[in-house]
Amino acid sequence: MSEQPKVLIVFYSRNGSTAALADAIAEGAREAGADVKLRRVDEFISDSIIAGVPGWQESRDRLKAKYPAPTVQDAAEADAIIFGTPTRFGNVSAELKSYIDSLGGLWAQGKLAGKAGSAFVSTSTLHGGKETTLLTLYAPMAHLGLIIVPTGYTDPVFFVTATPYGASTTSGQTNEPPSDNELIAARHQGKRVALIAAALKAAQVPAA
Repeated sequence: MSEQPKVLIVFYSRNGSTAALADAIAEGAREAGADVKLRRVDEFISDSIIAGVPGWQESRDRLKAKYPAPTVQDAAEADAIIFGTPTRFGNVSAELKSYIDSLGGLWAQGKLAGKAGSAFVSTSTLHGGKETTLLTLYAPMAHLGLIIVPTGYTDPVFFVTATPYGASTTSGQTNEPPSDNELIAARHQGKRVALIAAALKAAQVPAA
């Protein structure tokens, strides 16, 4: 029996919506036999700004206690990397982008080429840039040499959740948790990426 694939789920979450999707993706990946690491990127803005926004400090402390921060070594050891972010004006959060930017050394060595890559997203409004954010994440994944794994319409739930690019949720202005269908989609994505990562690992896809 081949060694289980290692899946890194690295995300930023401010209020917990993106984290809830990450948890569901992890469940699906583990069901497929993967060894999963869940990592949340820390804020890098000042504590005074965080303290000035109601509920942010409490949410940050809760999420930091639950999820360790990612390291470059986490990415080096993974067979698949799944990036998650809330949208920021139709784009990737600065926090997640800062982690991606830290992978330049691995990129230069070709250490990420041939790994599976995928993405998921949350928004606070129904048409708040989910697909633009997911597609924006595809660009750095291509530069890193990841083999991009979209969800496609590989499960009927994606005809309900409405994007073939990755799991997503709409939290609204009151931080609603992901719906049952959104969690089903996330678990399916985790399982799909883990199975593909296992196949790539077994095939020993060369970096160059």
